[in-house]
Amino acid sequence: MPRKILLCLAAGAALAACKQEAVSPPAPVPVPPPAHAFSSDINAVDFAELVKTLASDAFEGRAPGSQGETLTVEYIRDQMQRIGLQPGNGDSWFQDVPMTETIADPSTVLTLRHGDASRTLGFGGDMVIGTRTGQPEVKIEASEMVFVGYGVDAPEQDWNDYAGQDWKGKTVVMFVNDPGFHVDDARLFEGKRMTYYGRWTYKFEEAARKGAAAALIVHDTAGAAYDWDVVRNSWGGAQYDLPAAEDKEPRLQAQGWLSADAARQVFADAGLDLEKAYRDANKRGFKPVPLRTTLSLDLKSSIAAKKSRNVVGVLPGGQRADEAVLYMAHWDHLGRHEGQASDKDGGDSIYNGAVDNATGVAGILEIADAMTHQQPAPQRSVVFLAVTLEESGLLGSQYYVNHPTFPLDKIAGVINIDAMSVNGRARDMTVTGYGSSELEDILKPLAAAQKRTLHAESSVQSGFYFRSDHFNFAKAGVPALYAGGGQDLLEGGIEAGRKAAQAYGRDRYHSPRDEYDPATWKLDGAMEDLALLYGVGKELAGGDSWPNWYEGNPFKANRDRMMEGRAAGGD
Repeated sequence: MPRKILLCLAAGAALAACKQEAVSPPAPVPVPPPAHAFSSDINAVDFAELVKTLASDAFEGRAPGSQGETLTVEYIRDQMQRIGLQPGNGDSWFQDVPMTETIADPSTVLTLRHGDASRTLGFGGDMVIGTRTGQPEVKIEASEMVFVGYGVDAPEQDWNDYAGQDWKGKTVVMFVNDPGFHVDDARLFEGKRMTYYGRWTYKFEEAARKGAAAALIVHDTAGAAYDWDVVRNSWGGAQYDLPAAEDKEPRLQAQGWLSADAARQVFADAGLDLEKAYRDANKRGFKPVPLRTTLSLDLKSSIAAKKSRNVVGVLPGGQRADEAVLYMAHWDHLGRHEGQASDKDGGDSIYNGAVDNATGVAGILEIADAMTHQQPAPQRSVVFLAVTLEESGLLGSQYYVNHPTFPLDKIAGVINIDAMSVNGRARDMTVTGYGSSELEDILKPLAAAQKRTLHAESSVQSGFYFRSDHFNFAKAGVPALYAGGGQDLLEGGIEAGRKAAQAYGRDRYHSPRDEYDPATWKLDGAMEDLALLYGVGKELAGGDSWPNWYEGNPFKANRDRMMEGRAAGGD
């Protein structure tokens, strides 16, 4: 409160006391609290302030295309300006990302007919369904349903669930994850470690390439790494896609998920046992199985052409400003789902996304603040990129990779921060996709200085490497690091770390309960994580090395071609 107001209030109070006036003095005009005084180092107080703001109800869950987006991207821009960054997309802080918004009618049903009998599946409880076609109405009449195991065509694995059939107009039903997962067969694919073939995004893409009309994935919590509530919450409300001009791949007429109970009944109607189907689908030589059922659908959706925005700030390099290191985090979350709040959520309809991913945005801003004040200053430019539409299929980062502000062959490495741990300090650090690139060679001694070891994610079956924005850079060939948190906590050890991770996944992930909680969050571990990730970028931006993928990594060939092109161009 300004000193002048304090003096006036004090004088007024004294005068009233002296005169013993019967009438109370007028109440002072409320003075807004001062803005948080950020420091230039990485610290928990600043980090918490950023997260608290981004995850507040005022930001309405940060849905792309909403008022919450406007508040979010302007807040991030303002913080980048405060820090001293420069606009990173020419003279603009923003990169417009065109998108198609699709909202499926929640009264949609699937009508399944088996012989003379029919069954209706409802939206949300039995299934979720949507379309990426951009059409306000999609009708499918009596499409033959066929079980295609895991829906995988992997020549290098000598595995093709689609072999020998014409799939045009059919509806394919498949399991999530990879062959081998549900029967614990380490000989198939990469054992428990999910490959891209196990991701739901791949499965829909492959079904479309085969010519199917629709595809349905059978949900199971272990295979998907999240429960049915996450599927229902994520697929309810607005869904987003890049326009067809940005995504040349074929698209299904409709795609979605079946709950385990609904799938069990569908298989039973066809005279099949779901558990046996899991066993059969994990055998080499599996053949597609007709379900002797047809699917009909009249899917009405509201369609709107909209745009969202990536936020891009840059710290220009001192000597090699045309080369860059890139930090990234996604700012978007699930918004608010009016009328869909469950009793478990206490009637709360706002998906605040505090851990996922207000923590990541706060993290790159803290690193940016430290880097703008470091001496010596970075020699390479450092890009700080807050992307949109991660929750809709990594679309904001896909658009950036298609339209980079620095040529991809000029980006020495990418550091992605997504859903930081708030469970406290750890003796280890998780590197998702451990063993991927030489960026780990920079991280390892820095972690050792904190007396920490590096290891792969414990839930390798979850496919986290394919579920965050660094993956688009990786596919293009740019080495990318996704690391943070640890399981062996200083307070409670591995058991405490495992329980904390399970509790988040079970109770708060993609739920209105993912809120900022100063009473339970322990941010000392997050600060150590940020110090390490800052250290990786500092070394990379201060040197002239070009890390590559390790030998045998599938992304190395793209990087090699990229660097050969640079060499041929005289760089």
